[in-house]
Amino acid sequence: MSRLSEIFKASGKCFLPFVTAGHPSLDSTEEIVLALAQAGAHIIEIGLPFSDPIADGPVIQRSSFSALRHGHSLDDYLAMVSRVRARSDVGLIFMSYLNPLLSYGLERLEKGALEAGLDGLLVSDLTPEEQERLGAFPRLDTIFLAAPTSSDQRLEKIVRASRGFLYLVARTGVTGNQTDVEQSVPRTIRRIRRLTDLPVAVGFGISTAADVKRVWQLADGAVVGTAIVRFIEGHRDDPNLPERVARYVREQLLPVQPGFHEEKSG
Repeated sequence: MSRLSEIFKASGKCFLPFVTAGHPSLDSTEEIVLALAQAGAHIIEIGLPFSDPIADGPVIQRSSFSALRHGHSLDDYLAMVSRVRARSDVGLIFMSYLNPLLSYGLERLEKGALEAGLDGLLVSDLTPEEQERLGAFPRLDTIFLAAPTSSDQRLEKIVRASRGFLYLVARTGVTGNQTDVEQSVPRTIRRIRRLTDLPVAVGFGISTAADVKRVWQLADGAVVGTAIVRFIEGHRDDPNLPERVARYVREQLLPVQPGFHEEKSG
């Protein structure tokens, strides 16, 4: 059983924050990830900055463009994961696009990711068919996106290709816009449950403790990205940024709910 599967099994309901690697700096990203783990995050999505982030809204796009100015490489991001892994057992996944990963080399990336302690990859524009054609990432958990508009036939392919968990996009469009969870999620969750017992995390537009609480009632995990990246952007010059981010998550995004068990990472 992979670390991601174990985390979902042990935790019941998971909180999955997203941060952009290198925003505002790679050192601060490392400390923010560790602070999020201490604050109660179970799995942390680390977005790799990319010049054409078509699935991301304006807030995450700005963070990606800002991070790109530092000129870091994928080797730098893997080294950061290795340092985090030496200090924490929190789940760690990269969220990226296919082009930079192809440029780096898929086999090289998987080898480096496993050595660093990365648990999985979510490649926004990688389809199950393309993954099969490329033979990509046979040893890493690969997380695919499903949407309310996905047909049952499409969901079957996505479910078969996914490992670790399935990421349900709460609505069509890019990240950042508000989501009406009640309108988009329950029916799609029921359709997915008929096909798999794989954990389901819901993201896109989840931005308040009330959103997280409702998602937990329907699914296994709640993903919060834009709200956290926006907070980081607004406090980027704070010398205590990691602590500020952790406090924001605890006070504004994590509801007190029976059945949620905060995971402390050392």
